[in-house]
Amino acid sequence: MKVLFDDVSNSCSKLVTKKYSTSFSLAVKMLSPKIRNDIYNVYGFVRFADEIVDSFHEYDKEKLINKFEADYYEALEDGISLNPILNAFQQTVRKYQISDDLVQAFLKSMKADLYKTEYKTKEEYDFYIYGSADVVGLMCLKIFVNGDSEKYEELKTAAMRLGSAFQKVNFLRDLKDDIEGLDRSYFPNVDLRALNNESKNQIINEIEEDFEVAFKEGILKLPAEAKFGVYIAYRYYRKLLKKLKNTPSDRIMETRIRISNPMKINLLARSFVKYKLNII
Repeated sequence: MKVLFDDVSNSCSKLVTKKYSTSFSLAVKMLSPKIRNDIYNVYGFVRFADEIVDSFHEYDKEKLINKFEADYYEALEDGISLNPILNAFQQTVRKYQISDDLVQAFLKSMKADLYKTEYKTKEEYDFYIYGSADVVGLMCLKIFVNGDSEKYEELKTAAMRLGSAFQKVNFLRDLKDDIEGLDRSYFPNVDLRALNNESKNQIINEIEEDFEVAFKEGILKLPAEAKFGVYIAYRYYRKLLKKLKNTPSDRIMETRIRISNPMKINLLARSFVKYKLNII
């Protein structure tokens, strides 16, 4: 039965989310059950592509990402794939009519990680972030607004700014792994191997501007089915940014900033109270 296989495929995407990101998994649980599976499906797709270019060093990454792309388009055409992650994602793409431009932009940024190690200009940097993060926010927004094109256009810019903020926080938090493990430097015009407080604060100010726009012009206007889950993800990343801000620049290269489980629980509880009191 195809229905059973589709259910298994959705479960695989959920498992990928849970195994790779407990924080994002927690945020998805706060979404309406109506849209959870589809967000898991988006995450499963983007996570697998990201793993190919970031982790599979002993394999031919270019061959793998090209096959992943070809298999996705075959799944989209046929309406099925024996790769459960692709089978689940193509269902979500069809259901919400997610534009192929978004998928292509994402895959282009993933492929750039195969050969590009430094982003020297803001244009290059913005192009990469658009493809690696902004479009993922737009895919999720398609699901959140459930096909309401007017609402999608209204919240589009804010969704992109939130995706950008999340990605930039990840860049700053993963500085050591990116530079020493992958030989990548994303922030332009910054010597990340000798990061100073001035450069760090410039990056943080840029991220805070993204967050401010995302919250005021996006999160507060989201449909009820999505608002609390997105707010939890926003609060988590704001907490990460605060810890990064309070960490001396020379220590960022020495350690990976994390949010403890008790702090996550506290964050969830406080956010829930605000949500129930209609403060957000």
